[in-house]
Amino acid sequence: MQIDWAALGEVFGVSLVATVALVGIFTLGIVGTSTGSSQGGGSSALARTGAYACYALCAAAVAFGIYIITAP
Repeated sequence: MQIDWAALGEVFGVSLVATVALVGIFTLGIVGTSTGSSQGGGSSALARTGAYACYALCAAAVAFGIYIITAP
């Protein structure tokens, strides 16, 4: 059995970058949600909107991953 080490390294690299990016975006959403509740005025609404956008990006990434896994 032959292992294509270049392809394995590429999959590892893409998986690592995607994981770090997804966790970072989700963390920004958590920070935006927690910051928005302690502040008042327009910055609260802006922080909450940014947090929801981060959560939407995470949901889209998960949905895309499920689509790729289940696509024929």
